[in-house]
Amino acid sequence: MGHSQFDDAIRERAAWNAGKKVGTKRPFTQKQIWAIRFFLDRERRVRDRALFDLAIDSKLRGCDLVKIRIRDVVAGPEIRTRAIVIQQKTGRPVQFEFTSESQPSGLA
Repeated sequence: MGHSQFDDAIRERAAWNAGKKVGTKRPFTQKQIWAIRFFLDRERRVRDRALFDLAIDSKLRGCDLVKIRIRDVVAGPEIRTRAIVIQQKTGRPVQFEFTSESQPSGLA
């Protein structure tokens, strides 16, 4: 549904993305990743740290990340070293390993 160019309220309203960066963003640098990990550790946000490490390890999109189940990460009493997730957007499987950075956060 469009807006009329003659509507005064619409003419005065700025676009939602006016002055904002849109499109593809630069990836985090190693320094930024360590700063985020340090902050999450300092604040004792274990769940957030585990999700952050999982996101960095897997390079999955957010929609795929939130669909990961415990059974994808844990096999019985042991934590897996690898996991496979089917991407929602592409339908392709993505295999990834859990790095040593994920281990202190409670993942592995």
